[in-house]
Amino acid sequence: MSTLRNVFKIPELRNKLLFTIFMIALYRFGSHVPVPGINLSIIKDLELRAEQGGVLGLLSTFSGGAITQFAVFALGIMPYITASIIMQILGVVIPKLEQWQEQGAVGQRKITQWTRYVGVAIAFLQGTGITYLFHTGGQGAFGGGLGVDLFAGSYSSGRFALVVLTLTAGFALLMWMGEVVTQRGVGNGMSILIFASVVSRLPANFGTVRAEKGTAAMLGVALMFTALLVAIVFIEQGVRRIPVQFAKRQVGRKMYGGQSSYIPLKVNGAGVISIIFASSVLYLPVMLSQILPAKDDNWAVGVQKWINDHLVRSTSPVYLAFYGVLIVAFAYFYTAIQFDPHKQADQIRKQGGFIPGIRPGYQTERYLARILNRITLPGALFIAGVALVPAFILGKTMGDSSAGQSLGFFGISILIAVGVSLETVKQIDGQLMMRNYEGFLDTSKQRAKAKTKAKASAK
Repeated sequence: MSTLRNVFKIPELRNKLLFTIFMIALYRFGSHVPVPGINLSIIKDLELRAEQGGVLGLLSTFSGGAITQFAVFALGIMPYITASIIMQILGVVIPKLEQWQEQGAVGQRKITQWTRYVGVAIAFLQGTGITYLFHTGGQGAFGGGLGVDLFAGSYSSGRFALVVLTLTAGFALLMWMGEVVTQRGVGNGMSILIFASVVSRLPANFGTVRAEKGTAAMLGVALMFTALLVAIVFIEQGVRRIPVQFAKRQVGRKMYGGQSSYIPLKVNGAGVISIIFASSVLYLPVMLSQILPAKDDNWAVGVQKWINDHLVRSTSPVYLAFYGVLIVAFAYFYTAIQFDPHKQADQIRKQGGFIPGIRPGYQTERYLARILNRITLPGALFIAGVALVPAFILGKTMGDSSAGQSLGFFGISILIAVGVSLETVKQIDGQLMMRNYEGFLDTSKQRAKAKTKAKASAK
């Protein structure tokens, strides 16, 4: 409680926190404001279909239920995440983007600007696709769809364009809100918005379990929730510290260096980004399958059924294997982008440092790469396990009921919630430490005080 009071004692930190809360509230409000030009009577039907899992369940999780309201923020922040993936992959193969990455803050601004452009383009395409999926129950020129009538017989090209433009504008506003939170609030704005989306669905999921399976089942899920929280926090805090020594050097009459430091390598270096990236890739074929010309018993019906059974259902071996491989692959990919052993080894050498027992230069690079690979694999497997195993167990025990389907993304939701919470708390801790206050995670001073009190009482 004293730490929480300290947060509100500092005007700058208090303003940042209140601003972040205000933006989250604004986001949640926008998630319940329906777009103009639609039939509002379909909203209840959408909510019922989302509770049954499938495509709508997946979309609802990452939009915070906005898709079932067909709200202004129905697209969520996923188009921006998809754009980020595209830009990071292109950064490996396009020399110009690679140059921007090496230009520091100036290059990063250029990459961010292009990420916005790509994100808006993706949002426009997704808005068009989603509007079509909900148009006339999917019985348009190409068939497919989700079985609801968005326009209720009052369709016109003008209404269609209005809905698409509103969804795209809603995404652009959401992207701006995320960037403003990053600049003026606490934590990473995009992650905070995703956190708000997934957490907002948890109470409804618990309520569905209690209504269909009883209080005992809900308590069982709550127990699993608590166990996952403890395990995730434990792994998220895991760090491998690589010691670095700096040789003494004389500049004029002053001696510099001679101190020791360390390189912190997190066990889960990719954080929740690997989960978010993998979900975006999984989200794509699920969405595309819905616009296939599915009429009567043609081939498209079979494709849609296969994707719904194997890429959406959390108990499917194909889903488990495909999603698990994606999570591990993106964990390695993002970790490699965040930490480059070659650049790190070169930086250590230029600063006159070395890792004890390892030669500077190429040997240091190989050593860092080997350590990074060794700690990334167990971290990635753990994250994949937390995302998949609870969903598999709940899917098997609760079957195809609404309760089982609504908890299909249970592990993913907890991972994102815990990961974003820890990163935000660490940032608040950093602000408190700068002003000589104790942080939420800083227990060293508290332990020292406890030892001092214990010694005093012993005397």
